[in-house]
Amino acid sequence: MTIRVVVADDHAMIREGLAALLQREDDIEVLAQARNGVELLQLVRSLRPDVAVLDIGMPILNGVEAIRRVTAEAVPCKMLCLSINNRHQEVMAALDAGASGYVLKENSFEELSRAIRRVMANQVYLSGELIGGLLHAYRSPGTPRHTDGAASLALRLPQLTPRERQVAQLFAEGHSTKSIARMLYLSDKTIASHRENTFRKLGIRSIAELTRYAMREGLSS
Repeated sequence: MTIRVVVADDHAMIREGLAALLQREDDIEVLAQARNGVELLQLVRSLRPDVAVLDIGMPILNGVEAIRRVTAEAVPCKMLCLSINNRHQEVMAALDAGASGYVLKENSFEELSRAIRRVMANQVYLSGELIGGLLHAYRSPGTPRHTDGAASLALRLPQLTPRERQVAQLFAEGHSTKSIARMLYLSDKTIASHRENTFRKLGIRSIAELTRYAMREGLSS
């Protein structure tokens, strides 16, 4: 059986190189590539791939948000993260959002191809380097649960709607109200309303505070 894959990464060299390597595998077919989470969502909805290999730190819509939306829409596509980020908070945020696996970019291509086959077989796959840290964080007495980093993602982000989270990410990436409105095909007034609602829900008053929040919670790098 051929595994149909889409690849998402905002770095062209990584994305294209990865797609070329995967295409050499007899049982893997690369259907398309995406530069950000929005493009990935469009491809997943239209092409219905078996597996999406995606970076976490993508612009416009980050990987965790993309995973959360695919999961919410019940699209039958396995989401496999490929990232340089090995912090257990971010790994857990991705898994909680619905990812089937998490592979580090420092690992070999063989591990990635193995991970694709494992998640396709309905298994969860984690790079070996991640397992010890996750177990330690989970078992350590006194380790906060849902209180910091991506762990607080589970507590604080659900206060925001999916659109508010996306707008928060875009503001954190330095986009203006007008440019966000153009990107999302919404009015300036609607974007300003999302911004004010986000400020109110998070108890903040400035874009600088919103940016710090987005970076702390893994919405933006």
